[in-house]
Amino acid sequence: MKMNTILKGNILDIINRTIKKGYIQIESSIIKDIVYTDEVEENTFIMPGFIDAHIHIESSMLPPSEFARAVVKFGTVAVVSDPHEIANVLGVEGVEYMIQDARSAPLKFFFGVPSCVPATNFETSGAKITPEDIEILFKKYEIKYLSEMMNYPGVIFEDPEVINKIEIARKLNKKIDGHSPGLSGDQLKKYVSFGISTDHESFSYPEALEKISYGMKILIREGSAAKNFDALSKLIAEHNDMCMFCTDDLHPDDLMTGHINLMVKKALGMGFDLFDVLSVACLRPVEHYGLNVGLLRIGDPADMIIVDNLENFNILQTYIDGKLVSENGVTYLNPTISEKLNIFEAEKITLEDIKIEARSSQIQVIKALDGELITEKLICNAKIDNNCVISNIDDDVLKIVVYNRYQKSKPAIGFINNFKLKKGAIATTVAHDSHNIIAVGADDISLMNAINAIVDSKGGLCVATPTESDVLPLPIAGLMSEMDYESTAALYKKLTEKAMELGTELRAPFMTLSFMALLVIPKLKLSDKGLFDGEKFEFTDLFV
Repeated sequence: MKMNTILKGNILDIINRTIKKGYIQIESSIIKDIVYTDEVEENTFIMPGFIDAHIHIESSMLPPSEFARAVVKFGTVAVVSDPHEIANVLGVEGVEYMIQDARSAPLKFFFGVPSCVPATNFETSGAKITPEDIEILFKKYEIKYLSEMMNYPGVIFEDPEVINKIEIARKLNKKIDGHSPGLSGDQLKKYVSFGISTDHESFSYPEALEKISYGMKILIREGSAAKNFDALSKLIAEHNDMCMFCTDDLHPDDLMTGHINLMVKKALGMGFDLFDVLSVACLRPVEHYGLNVGLLRIGDPADMIIVDNLENFNILQTYIDGKLVSENGVTYLNPTISEKLNIFEAEKITLEDIKIEARSSQIQVIKALDGELITEKLICNAKIDNNCVISNIDDDVLKIVVYNRYQKSKPAIGFINNFKLKKGAIATTVAHDSHNIIAVGADDISLMNAINAIVDSKGGLCVATPTESDVLPLPIAGLMSEMDYESTAALYKKLTEKAMELGTELRAPFMTLSFMALLVIPKLKLSDKGLFDGEKFEFTDLFV
């Protein structure tokens, strides 16, 4: 039996840049007809739904089916998602888990094939995805693109395995997503020459312009930690056909407040043209990736949103394939039970395990930057007690630990500035890209307690003091919760508030911490194997 729906209002045609009164006839999941008539009295506005052009669903700490329940009420109808995080834990099995779980929700998930698992050979991950795996995944699931090629040195210096992965994608006529923070000149030109077509890591307007000049599409990002919207917003008007919106990594508390709709409202509030903004939010991802997402044309899938007006931009209804999936801030999608896959072999540590003997009076220190994935490199005086370097809360030089979750080993130890903890510690297994345990603390007892609480829960987030620990368990790959999105967000918010009570002033301390092991983004990071210089792309000594 065919289901028919008639939607009336002001219809926004973002391709022809018009607004006309009329009605849309939906038959089953398809737009059967669009009729323009001034006889329609409804003053609401009907337009295509929003698309996140690059996101790691795992960073929301929700499986795809639960993520869908959270975002449809904000007008999101599709996401271009890189399952890179779970792939680093579980490999091909993790990618297939995301695809299968997503099928239980109407939100349109377009997963890529992860290109860099592991991201580098300088850390321990739980799995490896080979070129052969990539070709199998492309063919088995009709995946449209190779996910972000983070190993840009491997491209530039033509690492055979990296080039093999790219050539498989090109042979199959797939898009290739990029990841090239700070890359410019001849190196950028060579990187793009391999068919790499997007970048979401531009931190400045001149950097984005150079990439556009070589033909790259720029994804304007506004996530929980990395926020580049303000720096790149001029592109919306000046290079509209080369831009998309994305969040990249969005933590659950931020997911409660909005998604791509917030970027749309922000852009409109800054005075950008309505159709320029909606083209970036709705049209460009469909064009670039060839997505099966409707754009309000006869014969298209009936994917659309209805908003109250073009000032407040409140999402009244969201339709996906003709199905009403949310209305007035309420999701109509039912919760599902997701399978719990995981790998976790780490054992509890002792205080002795995180002691580090002083070999010099000066140390290299990671400087975390609020709202950025990049870090700076500092040289600081070491605080030494009983011939061991310890956290110095007065100078904000705190001990940071990365502990291998996949096999028995000793923790790697470094020091970090700008977390400003005056007491206690925080820890997480959401630690890009290999998702080992990462922790920072004002004292060793709190650090030990935080790490051991994570070991007990087989993954999660923790705030600890010498006497107590609070944990958000993440039993799905050590990355995702089995709770509903409201409960996950509430507990995440509680832990963030507790972290701030310890002294940190970072807007998203857990998110910032999660990137301190991301070796492919400069300048100084820490892996489970040691301190890493992201500019030289090699290990470096803690002591100067």
